[in-house]
This record gives sequence, structure tokens and C-alpha cells, in this order.
Amino acid sequence: MRYVLGNITFEVKVIYKSKIDSMIKENLNNILGDLPEGVRLVCVSKFHPVEAICEAYEQGQRDFGESRVQELVQKQPNLPKDIRWHFIGPLQTNKIKYIVPFVHLIQSVENMRQMAEIQKCAARIERRVSILLEVHIAQEEQKHGFSQSELLEFFGKKTYLQYPNIKICGIMTIATLTDDQKQISEEFARAKGIFESVKAIYSDSDFCELSIGMSDDYRLAIEQGSTMVRIGSKIFGQRIYSSASTE
Repeated sequence: MRYVLGNITFEVKVIYKSKIDSMIKENLNNILGDLPEGVRLVCVSKFHPVEAICEAYEQGQRDFGESRVQELVQKQPNLPKDIRWHFIGPLQTNKIKYIVPFVHLIQSVENMRQMAEIQKCAARIERRVSILLEVHIAQEEQKHGFSQSELLEFFGKKTYLQYPNIKICGIMTIATLTDDQKQISEEFARAKGIFESVKAIYSDSDFCELSIGMSDDYRLAIEQGSTMVRIGSKIFGQRIYSSASTE
């Protein structure tokens, strides 16, 4: 919308963008001030426009998280090449091939079918893809992931040797959606325990990431040893959901 005041013409859109840019800058500074050394911030940019990502990028951020393949492959060519893209959402096996060529880290690998498909796609282009294994600790059936026993069996039997084009860098989990801070903290502590149990039998130095904590619970996650937090709404504001998405 354009307004004219005397000889002054200005775009409301420009003013609005300036306010959004200032908000993103301030929010980033506040969150980064909360993060101790050794904890990496992944800016969750899903459903946010490339302009918002560019502002965070201008403030020095390089790690961004997306949860829909279609949205990620649309954004990636239009943004700086040194962005480290993290895939953090439910991953359909038939769409893995679209992100394997460029993704920095797939955080939400939750079953062996996905592992096999990532291996196949990565081998085809002679690339080694970094992943986190999603662990199910929440008291909600709709959340997914490996159980502790499945992970210990996977590493104990050295099943990972079947996937030479996959680099397993750690685990990721999502706590129960609840206001009970004690429960969330206990679930993160459990994730930390699983992480340490795996490290005891899998000594690869690449296995070093514990991705726990989002906008509403990242401080609790840091207390329990998180090395990576995934924060979106506290940086970019509330998301704009698109009804046109097919994923």
C-alpha cells in the first residue's frame, strides 16, 4: 500500500519490513545471550519468508531449520550458499532424494527405512550425509522416533556399518507438549542419558550432538546438556501457515 503526504511518498511495506527486521535482530541478540558456549542455535524458518531468513543471515546466523521438503527445496536456491540447512520435520521416504544433495543435517531420522533411502541417495551422488537419530521420549503417541532399546541394539550390533554414506552425529528428541516443567526437564534428562549410553558403545568422535530444546523449553534443555536448540517463533514471531502446501 502506498501513501502520499505532500511531496513525500513512502511504502507501508518498507516500514513494516523495517519493524520486522528490528524485531528479528533484537530477538536473536536476546536468545544468543542465553546460550552458553558449546550450544548452537538453529533458527527454525519454516513457514517464514526468505526475507526473514535474510535478516537473520545478515545478523550472522548460518544454521536454519525447515520441516517440509517442498518448502526447503523452494527456498534453498534463492538464499546464500553457505547456509547450513537442517531438516527437522517428519520425513517422507519418497522425498529424501530432493534434499540429500545439499542438506547439512537431517535431524529427524526415525526409522530404518529412512536410513536405507538416505544411504541409497547419498551413495548415488557420492556424498556422505550427516544425520541425527530421533528418539521417542514424549508421552504422546503422535511423536515418532527410535526407542532406547532399538538404539542400543543398532549400535551394539554395529548395524551402522551398513550405511557408509551416513554420518551419525547424535540424537534429537521433542519433549511432551505440556506446561509441566518438571516433566519436560525429566524427559530431556532421559534423552541425555540415552545419548551417553550410546556414546559408551559408539566412540566415533562425530557422535557429539544432543539436539533438544525449542522456543518454549530451550532453557530447560540447556540445563540437561543440549548442544543444539531449535528456535523459531521467539526469533521470527508467529508463523504464517500456507494452505497451498501439498506436503
